[in-house]
Amino acid sequence: MLHGESGEWKAFNAADGLGLRMLQDAGVKVALLSGRASEIVERRGRELRLALVVQGRSDKRAAFPEVCAQLGVTTDCAAYMGDDLVDLPALRAAGFSAAPADARREVREAVDYVSAAGGGRGAVRDLCEELLRRMGRWEEIVRSYHA
Repeated sequence: MLHGESGEWKAFNAADGLGLRMLQDAGVKVALLSGRASEIVERRGRELRLALVVQGRSDKRAAFPEVCAQLGVTTDCAAYMGDDLVDLPALRAAGFSAAPADARREVREAVDYVSAAGGGRGAVRDLCEELLRRMGRWEEIVRSYHA
């Protein structure tokens, strides 16, 4: 758990962080887009060396294409994971959409992939592994840990 100066606490999953690192090592640019603004999320983004952290943008319909443009990718070549109704426009625009197990029903029904794990409980790691499998990189990564 991380503690912010405002007294806010936020829990992060270490497996999610490793998954994001593996994705980055495979050449994927990773960004975080949040409707809320939090110093803790900013700090976590720096720790994970994310390409971009965008906060305080509840209009995901407008923000998602802007984030993609900043990263040099089109929305149809991007993956997006979201859990609530506000995420639906971005999920529909993404080339690959995903949700954690505890996402709103309407979100789970609209995405390409639903993790068996809940948000903050390994869902991001599941998505990272799924993307790496689809890229044909997962077995190579697993083998690197056996060496």
